[in-house]
Amino acid sequence: MHNKPCQFTRQQRLLKARDYQFVFAKPYTSSDRYLTVLAREKKLPFARLGLAITKKRIKLAVARNRLKRLIRESFRQQQIANLDYVVLAKSDAYQADNNILLNSLAKHWHKLSRQCKKS
Repeated sequence: MHNKPCQFTRQQRLLKARDYQFVFAKPYTSSDRYLTVLAREKKLPFARLGLAITKKRIKLAVARNRLKRLIRESFRQQQIANLDYVVLAKSDAYQADNNILLNSLAKHWHKLSRQCKKS
């Protein structure tokens, strides 16, 4: 049986192009060697996640899918601010260990939630 906070529901996803465009227009950014995370405030009572894991950066489908699973898992587990997020992968993410990527994501979530609270 699944616990509600651990599910990744449809309403927690960025589904439409205009949602992505909204985040890309004026984002708060956090970046490191593996990932770039963009965030933007939206008047919703929950956070939403969009993924931009491209074939250009991560060639193998297996690696792209692993990355997506890790990002979704991190998003579910963290207490994330009510923002819209888009995660973009860099080429180095392909070779990174799962723990390194999860730590990287935790830092991004924390940094972006602090940035948005300040403004």
